[in-house]
Amino acid sequence: MDLDMNKMQEMLAQAQEMQQAMDLRLSETVIEADAGGGAVKARMNGKKELLSITIAPSAAAAAAGDITLLEDLIVAAVNSAGRKADEASKSNAASMLGGLGLPGF
Repeated sequence: MDLDMNKMQEMLAQAQEMQQAMDLRLSETVIEADAGGGAVKARMNGKKELLSITIAPSAAAAAAGDITLLEDLIVAAVNSAGRKADEASKSNAASMLGGLGLPGF
């Protein structure tokens, strides 16, 4: 079996470029999710970096007596955003790798 080192280096360079493009695309993708009917909103990028949490004033006031409820809403919103980020990541990978004819894409 004769390996063409130039071809191998070219393929590795293409893979590296694709990875960088995918990372850039994910960092620019913004996902939003909410919990409690919009009482808590979480914004996250496609790399699952939390960008912001917004708590509606009415939710903050209602939680004054039950902070556990507010904490649960925050966790739910962040988890929902994380799931959406995973979906975005898979979709992004499929669109970028689809043209290569790899199995599963």
